[in-house]
Amino acid sequence: MATQRLTPGPVPLYHQLKQILRSEIERGTYKPSDRLPSEPEMIQLYGVSRITVRQALSELETEGIVIRRHGKGTYVMERHIEQELVRLTDFVEDMELAGLAPSSQVLALTREAAKQHVTEVLGLNVETEVVRIDRLRLANERPIAFDTTWLPLRFGLLLSEEMLRQETIYHILETHYAIPVEAGTFHITAANASTELAHRLHVTLNAALLLIQRTSYTTNNVPLYFQERYYRPDRVNYSVSLRRNPHVNGGASTLHELRPIFHE
Repeated sequence: MATQRLTPGPVPLYHQLKQILRSEIERGTYKPSDRLPSEPEMIQLYGVSRITVRQALSELETEGIVIRRHGKGTYVMERHIEQELVRLTDFVEDMELAGLAPSSQVLALTREAAKQHVTEVLGLNVETEVVRIDRLRLANERPIAFDTTWLPLRFGLLLSEEMLRQETIYHILETHYAIPVEAGTFHITAANASTELAHRLHVTLNAALLLIQRTSYTTNNVPLYFQERYYRPDRVNYSVSLRRNPHVNGGASTLHELRPIFHE
């Protein structure tokens, strides 16, 4: 790799180094998860001080381009791809719109007596039998999420493992049975990885996970399913865009856009 020694001038040295490293990353010289040269190597390659190197890396980290791991070095961050979430989408749509290849492993498709929090959301009597589906979600063949979905029997019994390996619940119900998904609610919080989640998602026990609880509704606001999806937070996070209207409620802000940012 060709390198250039930096020279003092109107553009600070750290900014020059930052732009060089950014260009190398954008050209693919350094790919996602690649380790950048160490600080001593950069000092020698570019003829700058340790302070200059650290400031350049600090700015790249702030911009989400690299991540510094104590005692291990600096690595190129997984590629960030933004995609809208104001409209209702399913997992396959999310991944495809983000430029990632989606796939799923169906780990369970069974009937069980629903727990109280599930029956409350689905509007069922306590311990009513429901269909439970466990799936490991992958993006570019790497685990990104694990989800459990509960459906009332009249909807859940329409699904088969073979169908779920090829299609999403959204797509199966809408295209095969003319049951549209017309509304949904989301609750986003944090959770710690259980033994099973740690194993499935390749994270450590009790690692922090992003938990999205989702309830989808069909016609006449009938609950269609309740889902708990655990995302690896190193592979997805969210940004919120608000729009202020100075003519309404004293300038109150309204939600303009909610974007999940997926990492390859």
